[in-house]
Amino acid sequence: MTVEASTVSAPAAAATAGEAATAAACGVKQPLQAPRQRAPRPALPLTLSCSLPAHVPVTFDLGDGSPPLPVPADVAPLFAPLTLAGAPGKTAFQLTNRIVYAPLTRMRALGTIPQPAAAVYYAQRAVRGGLLITEATNISAEAYGYLNSPGMYCTAGAAGGLEAHHLQPHGAAPVSSSARPITSPEYTVYTPAGPKPYPVPRAAACACCWRPQLFMTCMGLCSAACTTREDIKRIVQEYAAAAVAAIEVAGFDGVEIHGANGYLIDQFIKDSVNDRTDEYGGSIENRCRFALEVVEAVVAAVGADRVGIRLSPFTNFLDAADSTPYGTHVYLCEQLNRHGLAYLHMVEPRMAGNEERATVETLLPFRAVWKGAFIAAGGFRPATGAQAVAAAHCDLVAYGRWYLANPDFHKCILLGAPLNPYHRDTFYSGGTEGYTDYLTLEQLEGLQEKEQQKRGDAAATAPYA
Repeated sequence: MTVEASTVSAPAAAATAGEAATAAACGVKQPLQAPRQRAPRPALPLTLSCSLPAHVPVTFDLGDGSPPLPVPADVAPLFAPLTLAGAPGKTAFQLTNRIVYAPLTRMRALGTIPQPAAAVYYAQRAVRGGLLITEATNISAEAYGYLNSPGMYCTAGAAGGLEAHHLQPHGAAPVSSSARPITSPEYTVYTPAGPKPYPVPRAAACACCWRPQLFMTCMGLCSAACTTREDIKRIVQEYAAAAVAAIEVAGFDGVEIHGANGYLIDQFIKDSVNDRTDEYGGSIENRCRFALEVVEAVVAAVGADRVGIRLSPFTNFLDAADSTPYGTHVYLCEQLNRHGLAYLHMVEPRMAGNEERATVETLLPFRAVWKGAFIAAGGFRPATGAQAVAAAHCDLVAYGRWYLANPDFHKCILLGAPLNPYHRDTFYSGGTEGYTDYLTLEQLEGLQEKEQQKRGDAAATAPYA
């Protein structure tokens, strides 16, 4: 599919609390609670369910009117086409490359209303046939957890229209899988009386989407008590309603359900924070029940071919850690296979918030079980991403910080050009600085030419000594 700037609208650009690093802006630190002892890593099966690049083009068309660029051999796997088929007989998204824009929280909305700069931001990073996943979006009025994070939900009297809420209703704190608070000392909750510190009883619900294919992500927070069965039924339907709004109202191509990074779905999955004693807690099957109910509802609402899901088996963000990450998530992958989703998106075990760590853990057991397109995210550079695709570690690679700082990321890779450094202090700062003002190669060359012209003019007018 062709990706054009016009396909990215301000509402469409509202979407997911993607990276665990988002909480840094809210003062949430890595958990103080030690995770439980993990079960040993299982032996890998002999075969992988994978899709190695069958054809790598010699040139790549960015779709911006410029001539196609040669594809260097060392990054060629990233520029192989791929079809996101999803369920049999359903929509097949034709991707021209394996580079994905990862979901990154940016906090640039006005309250929960995306601003025009969001359309510019995503359009800058779009290429023909690429896949972008947007930042996290609130799925309900109770879902608001980060200041200036966008919203995507319908109201009873709006017949599909979108309503944005600027504050947590009545100062309510987020909904959780349990009533036990996060061990981090304080967390800011946005209430009608303004931001207030609150010992959060454990956090946000998220879902997401795509377009270029562009996907949107949704995010939610609710009340201070344990989530009741009635709460669960309501929240499941809020995910589905947000997905419908994203696709039918805002024009996204699909939605990615955020089941990672310590948010609500991840809290139900992980046994360090899910201490429920009902059918949603205890066994692996019970802890995965909520995630599967959300997936089933969203799939029923918009179709499996337009749904992806993001998981982070090894993260312990917001205290959400799992003592059996392989057993838990292999089971979950097996159950998700029944739905024929567009893709599975997983966070690499080496990622710990903003930093990378040494680890022997691996995504390969999940890759081996999963029967569809597989996205890996976390700490990749162009060369290592190409190697991951070539080795069948994944089908697609999600890039965050480096893609954020280089709007023409694909072009930089193809030309082997130096990448702009990213500026962490502007990730969540608001405004256009660090958002839409990162320069492309063409803009940098233009500035260099002007500077050279200035120097030449100065030399020509300088008096002789």
